[in-house]
This record gives sequence, structure tokens and C-alpha cells, in this order.
Amino acid sequence: QVQLVESGGGLVQAGGSLRLSCAVSGRPFRMTHMGWFRQALGKEREFVAAISRSGGNTNYADYVEGRFTISRDNAKNTVTLQMNSLKPEDTADYYCAASSAPWFTGTSAKGTYDYWGQGTQVTVSS
Repeated sequence: QVQLVESGGGLVQAGGSLRLSCAVSGRPFRMTHMGWFRQALGKEREFVAAISRSGGNTNYADYVEGRFTISRDNAKNTVTLQMNSLKPEDTADYYCAASSAPWFTGTSAKGTYDYWGQGTQVTVSS
């Protein structure tokens, strides 16, 4: 059974930083593209960032480009989201997701992902 477990959420002031991690088990990690999504209260789940199997390709939503960085460690089966210059509008539950799709193209779409974590809460105060 595939498991994704997020950690690192919390409360931070605007302008601060947080680092989210996602540990993956039960599936060859090198075979999956990985993504981060978020869902604010009362809103749809939205794409944040994705990284290809090798880590050689990344993709970011416009609203986090230049502030967030996604990375992965294939030796440790983990994917990380470094979030800098946080804004109150970044407040949401953040979810890690794994995709077995053959191509990296399309990994900004929720439907591309086969497995999801339970989420970790991020709150940014103004």
C-alpha cells in the first residue's frame, strides 16, 4: 500500500518561511512524479508545484513562482517544498501527491495523481 505522509506545517508570520516534507513508502519512488497541492477553506484544491521522477524538471503555479522551491531526494524517498516570503493568502492545507503518469506534462492537474497524503496545515498570519 502506498503511503504519503506530510510534515512541517504550522503557523508563521507573513514574510516568513516553512519547509514541508513528504515521505513516500510502498512504491518505487523513482518511478513517480511528485506534486504539492493546497486547499484553502471553502476553495477548490489547487496546484502548487511538481517535480519529475529524476528531479530534472519542475513546474510551479504562477502565484508561488519565485517564492517556493520543490525538490526531491530519491535516496530517502522524500519530496520537499521550501516556502519563502509567505503571504496570508498561502494559508491552506497542503497535500503531497504521487503520479505514475508516463509524462511530466500534465502534472499540474489533480487527475494526474494516483495517491495523496492526508495534508498538513499552513497558516500565515498578517
